[in-house]
Amino acid sequence: MQIRPYLFFQGRCDEAIAFYEKALGAKRVMLMRFKDNPDPQAPVPAALAEKVMHACIEIAGNSILLSDGHGAEGPNFRDFALTLSFPDAAAVDRAFAALEDGGAVAQPLQKTFFSARFGMVRDRFGLMWIVLVD
Repeated sequence: MQIRPYLFFQGRCDEAIAFYEKALGAKRVMLMRFKDNPDPQAPVPAALAEKVMHACIEIAGNSILLSDGHGAEGPNFRDFALTLSFPDAAAVDRAFAALEDGGAVAQPLQKTFFSARFGMVRDRFGLMWIVLVD
């Protein structure tokens, strides 16, 4: 069994995938647009045709599922974070700086009792990331 997060970007999924490819070296595993839905019983509104119905990316071998969803409001990621653990502080620093581009620092990078390097950053989509040295 696996637990995989499924994130809804409310119209910004293509932008999010491109950002995570650049910032974290994510690899696109699959992407299906609403217009490619094979179900003839599910008509697609023209406004959704080019939007992402379902996508999967991998970051360091971990799958994350993504979609544009159907909402009219922007992404709303509250009360959770995704955690990236690295073997060294230099890798933490690189990931933190990449995720901070267009985002906001929630907890500056620092040494803690549980990690040589720890920080929290909300990326440009509002998604909270925790980065640390294992």
